[in-house]
Amino acid sequence: MQKNNPVIWFVGAGPGDPELITVRGRKLLDKAEVLIYAGSLVNPALVATSPAPEKVDSWGMKLNDIITLMTDRARKGKQVVRLHSGDPSLYGSIVEQIAELEKAGISVRIVPGVSSVFAAAAALCTEYTPKGVSDTLIITRPAGKTLERDYIPHLSKSPATMAFFLGSEHFFGITKKLSCPPDTPAVVIYHVSWPDQQIIRGTVADIAQKAQAAGITKSALLIIGQAVLGTASEYSRSHLYS
Repeated sequence: MQKNNPVIWFVGAGPGDPELITVRGRKLLDKAEVLIYAGSLVNPALVATSPAPEKVDSWGMKLNDIITLMTDRARKGKQVVRLHSGDPSLYGSIVEQIAELEKAGISVRIVPGVSSVFAAAAALCTEYTPKGVSDTLIITRPAGKTLERDYIPHLSKSPATMAFFLGSEHFFGITKKLSCPPDTPAVVIYHVSWPDQQIIRGTVADIAQKAQAAGITKSALLIIGQAVLGTASEYSRSHLYS
């Protein structure tokens, strides 16, 4: 990398399994001289595979400190990789980082990753949009410490598949807000694609209780809709195979 044109790579680490990083992401990890990763959200096994001489866990760091670190190393001609969990475009808080880097004259390149929401579909052996079941996937999050208001009651009026991020502590609150019938199928998936992955099945009426009984309070997705039933759902044959 040229010192007069510093570039920082934002790389999606994938959902957890080290083998689910993209080929380009893997190559960048192998060439990284400075690896800044998003704490426990990124599997330590993946971080360990990078030979980068400088590895920094950004958990608990302020934005300015992260920007200062990346800018300093990039200006010194180092190959800097900012490793985010899943895909950086989903709740990755990357826009604010990129804005500050651009102010500092640093260019950014992004390598997408496999989001946990798609790894969840793979774990369930299903698709989110089977014909006759759902033609829409809604990805959202509940209100909490960092979000004043959500639109769950309105969004859940449609027959869409819904995937909730950042909601492990709010499953009871989410299910109480849902407008869909209480017998609507629901799934909680903890640490999807990690060795300790757990899948809990239920309905809107009981999924929060089941997740609580399993001790799940973090790092889990809540997915709601008939599509989670996979081949047990009342799907129609696609025109692709007619």
